[in-house]
Amino acid sequence: MTILRHANVRDPKRYLWILSTVAPGCALLPAQLVSSTGLALFWWIGPILVLVVIPTLDVIVGSDGTSPRDEDYEALSNDRYYRWCTFLFLPIQLIGLAIAGYMWSGHELQLVDKLGLTATLGIVSGIGINAAHELGHRAEHLERRLARIALAQSGYGHFFIEHNRGHHVRVATPEDPASSRFGESLWAFIPRSVRGGFRSALTLERELLSRKGRKWFSRDNHLLQAWSMSVVLFGSMIIVFGPVVIPFLALQAVIGIGLLETVNYIEHYGLLRARRADGRYERCSPRHSWNSDRLVTNIFLLHLQRHSDHHANPGRRYQTLRSSQEAPQLPFGYATMILIAAVPPLWRAVMDHRVLAHYGGDITLVNSKPRR
Repeated sequence: MTILRHANVRDPKRYLWILSTVAPGCALLPAQLVSSTGLALFWWIGPILVLVVIPTLDVIVGSDGTSPRDEDYEALSNDRYYRWCTFLFLPIQLIGLAIAGYMWSGHELQLVDKLGLTATLGIVSGIGINAAHELGHRAEHLERRLARIALAQSGYGHFFIEHNRGHHVRVATPEDPASSRFGESLWAFIPRSVRGGFRSALTLERELLSRKGRKWFSRDNHLLQAWSMSVVLFGSMIIVFGPVVIPFLALQAVIGIGLLETVNYIEHYGLLRARRADGRYERCSPRHSWNSDRLVTNIFLLHLQRHSDHHANPGRRYQTLRSSQEAPQLPFGYATMILIAAVPPLWRAVMDHRVLAHYGGDITLVNSKPRR
């Protein structure tokens, strides 16, 4: 029995996963679409795809409803086809950035069109962090190196350290900067998470180097490795296309980081792990992450919405993640929830009663914003 021959039995979505490359492909398409249609709106294809097309398709297509069988776990995990779906993200992402650099440096586009292209590259940068998230959880050295490359465009290389060694340890606790608190708005959460994640990554890497007897400025410093990739990438762009690209590079990175942190905000809002008698927090379970199982966003974000199974079993590759009925469920897919999160009163109207219902109405059990 071969993996390819019976892949459709094991994974009905097998050949849909290649569609995850549509997102980075947005960076390759704007010029062709504008040229063929005459519509300058296509410079903004990234935001249009993520904030309009995918939420609409989520509603039309509906829920996923399929989970891999336990007996297929090993075959799915070892099938290299799924890895190539993530590997393809990187060359498309980097080629798109080079094309954008050429267009930013030219005089053919108006400023508003360059801003649209920048927003599109920012969306690709943010989704690139998701690809890095998948690759960074793997034990293979190649995939972990590729994760750092995927993070270079956003300049968010410390995410690789903080997410794996910080967030997964402290998730759904007040000590985790990437776990949003009940009553906390997205706009208050983003700066707190950015600052807290950066400080945490510095502390974690400093402690690791100290245990190994290594100095901060050494080749073993994973933070310096990741940040150096951003320096090389941005430096190369500036040398080739000129300093004119600097503000666009910076803005697309900010947009990418904002997209990542918005998803962080959605994933654990108000959820809290209880303390045990010994003072430690209970083990992370599917109850400590918000789940959504909308098919279209599942494909585009490599099952990121099955976040409950990911935190309960972080070693699982994206194709093996299962939908969990134990987990609290979001009313819509991540793409739609991003739009809702941007409007704090709407977010609280949609989510606060769901958080309280998850804890039987007991507000003392939720991860709340501390009182001043």
